[in-house]
Amino acid sequence: MAITAQLVKELRQKTGAGMMDCKKALTETDGDIDKAIDLLREKGIAKAAKKADRIAAEGLTLIKTDGNTGVILEVNSETDFVAKNEGFQALLNELADHLLAAKPATIEEAHASKMENGSTVEEHITAAIAKIGEKITLRRFSVITKEDNAAFGSYLHMGGRIGVLAVLNGTTDEELARDIAMHVAAVNPKYISRDQVSEEEANREREVLTQQALQEGKPENIVAKMVEGRLNKFFEEICLLDQAFVKNPDEKVKQVVAAKNATVQTYVRYEVGEGIEKRQDNFAEEVMSQVKK
Repeated sequence: MAITAQLVKELRQKTGAGMMDCKKALTETDGDIDKAIDLLREKGIAKAAKKADRIAAEGLTLIKTDGNTGVILEVNSETDFVAKNEGFQALLNELADHLLAAKPATIEEAHASKMENGSTVEEHITAAIAKIGEKITLRRFSVITKEDNAAFGSYLHMGGRIGVLAVLNGTTDEELARDIAMHVAAVNPKYISRDQVSEEEANREREVLTQQALQEGKPENIVAKMVEGRLNKFFEEICLLDQAFVKNPDEKVKQVVAAKNATVQTYVRYEVGEGIEKRQDNFAEEVMSQVKK
């Protein structure tokens, strides 16, 4: 039987599954839409699709390294309870191993890449959704490479609520690299050094500080000097190398790494759910909405 676009559209509307999944199911069932629905349900695709509009803002980060390659990823779930589920954590590890080996450049490329079991990452996640029962998403990842004379530093806070992968050049001291990653997890700097701060951002802050000083009634002839002093404080807040080291506040981070003739190449910091607008459900209203159905 010819699989028409109208038939595919109808199946999509009934199941919420993707176009290619619908077309494949209709082909396998010779155009029988009821059997196609059952087939999609059996595969967990229809069930997973129904969860697509839910908000997944919980989850975990994970870091893995292999030689000179490292990966940090964030996988989200709808609830913290599921994030502690063994199946969810197994999925997290499987995705990390795959990303470390495949090294995809984008999230789209990652979803389309094939895992060892023959499934694409997207299909593998869909199967996990059907089994675990919540929306799960591979939100983001970074694959980082280093030189031989460099060290990875990885740190997971609260079991993976915050993850940091850092790279130090000029040293193989993994303990130092981990300390820097821990500092980044705690303080969350925006930049490595002040030369990464755009002139526009610095000037904007300078203007704000200037207006503050003038409103405080400071004489104009000393305002400029005051502003530059306060601007240094601004850089200390946002630049890693200018910050007081969390393990020894008497030292700056730049002094700690310089003592080992090291430099900070890069770092990636993920905090689970940051930037995702979490839905605020009213439990009583939710119960009543179910009672009224």
